[in-house]
Amino acid sequence: MIDRLNTLLRKLPNWLLYLLGAAYPAWLLYAGFTGGLGVDPVKAMEHALGKAGLQILVAVLLITPLRRFTKINLLSWRRALGVIAFFYIVLHLLVWMVLDVQILSQVWADIVKRPYIIVGMASLVILLPLALTSNNWSIRKLGPRWRVLHKATYLAVLLGGIHYIMQVKGFQYEPYVYLGVIIILLALRRLPKRSKKPITKPRMRRAT
Repeated sequence: MIDRLNTLLRKLPNWLLYLLGAAYPAWLLYAGFTGGLGVDPVKAMEHALGKAGLQILVAVLLITPLRRFTKINLLSWRRALGVIAFFYIVLHLLVWMVLDVQILSQVWADIVKRPYIIVGMASLVILLPLALTSNNWSIRKLGPRWRVLHKATYLAVLLGGIHYIMQVKGFQYEPYVYLGVIIILLALRRLPKRSKKPITKPRMRRAT
């Protein structure tokens, strides 16, 4: 059953993921213009894009434990999901800068004044080289260093979870749930793998 599911998942083209990824911001834009995002559509769009980006990064972290503990293999989707998450986070930043703050000097003042923005920007800066090298040419060019570079995803997701907690007003449990899930998924990667011991047949004693 798992083998059939993995075969089906491998056959699904990555362009379908990119298409679905592009559809969500387009829907948010449409909803914003038609009054579907409430009284403050800019803030709603900004928060929705940031949250979706974090959710997809958490999904990227989930792929390895899912494969390890359930044998469901989504490795072929990992790069596409990472690029989509980066795209959402860039849009999250652009909506904040262009539609929310609008004044360049105020953007810089907010970055300096608000620590949660600095944390979010640090996460985005970490993700930038990862998104730029999420292609076959970079994998061939970098060789083993590609895997080492892309382990920075762990820090970027952790910073994203911290950014979410810092930017909410008052106590809200949801950001802490996200951070808890992130920490659990990172901890699962540190669990030692079970070594398969060879089965040894008992020796037959010779009759004397």
